[in-house]
Amino acid sequence: MRHIAVVNMKGGVGKTTTAIHLAAGIARGGARVLLVDADPQGNVGHALGVHRTPTIHEVMLGTVAPEAAIVPGVRERLDLLPASPAMFALEAQLAGASQRETILARRLARLSGYDVVVLDTSPAMSLLTYNVLIHATELVIPVTMDSMAILGARQTLAGVREIRELWPDRPLDLLAVLPTCINTTTNGTRVAFDVLDSDTDMGPRLFRRGIRQCIDVTYAIAQRQTIWEYAPRSRAAKDYDALVAFVAEHAGDAARSAPGEAREALL
Repeated sequence: MRHIAVVNMKGGVGKTTTAIHLAAGIARGGARVLLVDADPQGNVGHALGVHRTPTIHEVMLGTVAPEAAIVPGVRERLDLLPASPAMFALEAQLAGASQRETILARRLARLSGYDVVVLDTSPAMSLLTYNVLIHATELVIPVTMDSMAILGARQTLAGVREIRELWPDRPLDLLAVLPTCINTTTNGTRVAFDVLDSDTDMGPRLFRRGIRQCIDVTYAIAQRQTIWEYAPRSRAAKDYDALVAFVAEHAGDAARSAPGEAREALL
């Protein structure tokens, strides 16, 4: 089972849109997918038209099993573990919990029946985001073509390095740095690509095609639809198709690079 986290410490870079389309796109390809909303704003559920409890909040507190909170069939082969604003209090509620950084991994450890888990995150290195990074095996970092988003990506990678130092046996690979809202006619976009290309951490993992600016994505989310449901011939649909194909092509990379027992567990 692959665990792919969509993370950037900067907000407004397309994390939720990326997580939804990555999960839905993989499911369209025939895999069973669980989409986990680990952002207290709960935008994944809003975008997919799902509003219900319990949520990941109760799962983290241990008051319900994950299976009781998962919403099945939000799309074909796609299930959702939703979020709620109650999670804003989670850090205080778990202040005295033992090994609280690994709660999510332990709560979801017995889930079966999925090929891929995709996790959306909040734009902060909160307790919940830390839990996601420890649970994940692969990262996708969306980044808009501006300096603050690139800074957020670098801050994210700094957090990843910290986790690798504290948990050396945990596989946590950077799968892709994903440029979003691309407008190739602007000088700012060209400069941003140059900065990303020259970065020793992000450059080798830069998914250069990225996701181009497309108003159809905004309209699709407003209609509680994916881009394939709303505008399947749009350029955004083609770009997300390419992203999903890239992710499928690189299946197993985290397993091959994981050390020792962690690698054997993944394989």
